[in-house]
Parts: sequence; structure tokens; C-alpha cells
Amino acid sequence: MLDLAWIREHEEEVRETARRKRMAFRVEELLEADRRRRALVAQVEERRRARNLRSEGVARCMREGRAEEAEALREAARREGAELAALEPLLAEAEAALRQRLLEVPNVVSPDTPLGASEADNVELERRGAPPEFGFQPLDHVELAERHGLADFARGAKTAGTRSCYLTGMGALLHRAVQQLAVDRLLEAGFELLEVPVMLRSGAFVQTGFFPAGEDQVYALEGEDLRLAGTSEVPLVAYHAGEVLELERPIRLAAASACFRSEAGSAGRDTRGLYRVHQFAKVEQVVICRADLAEAEALLQEITGHAASLLDALELPYRIMAVCAGDMSAKTYKQYDIETWMPGRGAYGETHSSSLLLDYQARRAGIRYRTEDGSLKHAYTLNNTAVASPRILIPLLENHQQEDGSIAIPAALRPYMGGRARLEPPAPR
Repeated sequence: MLDLAWIREHEEEVRETARRKRMAFRVEELLEADRRRRALVAQVEERRRARNLRSEGVARCMREGRAEEAEALREAARREGAELAALEPLLAEAEAALRQRLLEVPNVVSPDTPLGASEADNVELERRGAPPEFGFQPLDHVELAERHGLADFARGAKTAGTRSCYLTGMGALLHRAVQQLAVDRLLEAGFELLEVPVMLRSGAFVQTGFFPAGEDQVYALEGEDLRLAGTSEVPLVAYHAGEVLELERPIRLAAASACFRSEAGSAGRDTRGLYRVHQFAKVEQVVICRADLAEAEALLQEITGHAASLLDALELPYRIMAVCAGDMSAKTYKQYDIETWMPGRGAYGETHSSSLLLDYQARRAGIRYRTEDGSLKHAYTLNNTAVASPRILIPLLENHQQEDGSIAIPAALRPYMGGRARLEPPAPR
């Protein structure tokens, strides 16, 4: 959410932001809703003032023994009250309409965000590691998983429908290993780990900017105001909703949680294997800091660096992308994606994302801090995917496959895999 006074003064910037983000939002409709609300506020305040004056006059006349005049004023006060009673529901409706429009306003975009309409226009900033050159015909992650007994796609579909699977044996252990490696590294970096709820009230999604635009991506529990979170960014940010924080140092929070997404609108896209499943796990970073752009930019580099260093530890080639405005969500000010090389696709695929939101979420959620002069100000928030699994298993299996059919385990993961250095292919039957 943006400040309404700021929107009034920057109408053209809001209009241009919506255009760059390819949103149908019309700032004219918001400003008209604002004018209607302000007009009704003026009418309501005038009626209240008039009614109060009449009531004071009634009391004064009664004290002075002017009964007839008091009755006339009393009748006028009743009329003012009736008019007020008719206006108040209109004001409530106007305030609700304005609130809804405000929730639809896109966040502004950083000056260095690339122009563009889709992910094809994202700009590569850095590339680390080289894709492996195999001296044999490599397998994709589905073939590797089935050959090594790491996943069961058929039983997943039988039990839970499409885009579902069981991770089995070493596949389940790898899934947990990469998460724990990410958690341990974040703890070393000073993050506080929370175990978070994944069934959340819809208000938490509104506070964090996922609603109203993203409701079709979220599973709802029938008969209850509860939704399944697609990222622990939602409960981590909402954790401090409505609070005044001490922000001498940024608050760094992390969570490892199950996540759920309907993937509405993605039919036919990346449906093979583990890339786009309905249930997965993420280790998420959330940072809350002062409304200082230089500090926030440094923190964006920091949390992106945590994700990049994890990929370094997993010995995977990747690239860091500046996301263009047309590929960003409404809530994002600046975003980096990290794409990891996936030999089975013959291309890089997104595995991580970092975002800076300025005070967009904090304004919705009421997260403030006290400045040095004692005034209250909305905080800035940032988030990053430290690791998401099972998607990360795609490059992990495909890049580390060996000619003898085994899969090498990076040294950083071996302590979490019982010391194993590789996954051996099953013996031929």
C-alpha cells in the first residue's frame, strides 16, 4: 500500500508504474473514490457540528426558561441527526471502496529496474560457474529420480492428483538435507528461526500484499477464513503486524515450512517432474529495517548473497538476474532472481528470488518504528528464498550425475547425508 497523500501528488508516476507492471489499475478511479470519501467526510462533519450546536442551544434555552425555542432547536437537532444517520452508511461504503482501491495500487519501481514486459526481458547481472560438459548422454531429473528410487511420481498422482509426488529414500533425505543446510547457514548469519503456521487468515495475505491480486494461487479451507500459505514470507511479515519495533538493527527472521500453490494459469508450463508442484518446502528469509533506502539496498544484496553462497556450496552453476517491471508483482519495488543451470532443460531455471518492498507491506500491516526524534514511521521489508525444494533437486541431480550412473553429493551436504559422497546406481537385476 502506498501513502494516499503521496498518490495524490504523484498521479502520473502511479499511472506509469501500473503501465510498466502491465496492470489494469486506473489511478483515476482511486482518486475519484478519494474525492467522494472526502466530500462525504465534510458533509458528515458539518452535520455533526450542526447537531451539536443545536443540542448545546437546547440546553442553554432550557436553563434560561425559553421552552418554545428549546423545542424548535430540539426538532432541528433531530433533523440533523436523521441526515447524519443517512450519510454515515454512505461514508462507510465510500471508505471501504477507497480501501479496496488502495489495496490495488502497485508499488513504485526502483530507477534501476529494467524495462520489459516478461521474464524474457530480465537482465543478467552475473554468472557463476560453468554448465558441465558431459562425455556421455545425461539423464534429466525424472529419469535419475526413477532410476535411483528418489521419487515416485505415479503414486503421487494416484494419491494427490497431478503435480504431486512422493520423495522416497535418498530423495527424501536430500530434500531435508538442503533445507537444513540453508537453515544452519542463516543461523550463522544471525537470523532468528521461527516455526510458523501455514494456515493463515486472509488478513495476513492482505497485510503482506498477496491479496487481492493473488487469491487464485492460494488454497482455501472450506467454511473457514483460513488459507494455505505459498511462502512463509506471509507469516514472517505478519508476525509483527500492528507493532512498534526497535530497529536499531534490522530484524532478520527465517522459517522452514511447507508451502502450497495452486499454480493457476500455468497449465502446460513446466509440468514434468519436480519443477512446478503444488506442495513444496521453502527456507525463507525476511528482513525488517528502517526506512533507509541505502540500508535496504545493502540488505537486498546481503540476502541475495546468502542464496548465492548456498548454490556455491552445492557446486551448482547459476546466474543472477535483475527482474524487469513487467515480470514483477504489484508489491515489489526491486527484485533479483537466481536461475540455476538445469541440464535436462538445457537452460537456466529460476530457483531463488529476492525482493525489496520499501514500506508497501509495513503500511498494510501497520509495522512501524520510532525514529530518533520520537516520531513513528513505517518500516521497510525484504524477503528471499534461501532454498526451495524439491525444485533445487533438479539441478542438484542433473549437474552432479556421473558417467557410471552415480550422483555425486557436494561436500557441504555430506554431513546431512550420513557422510555419503555419492548416490550409487541400483545394481542391475
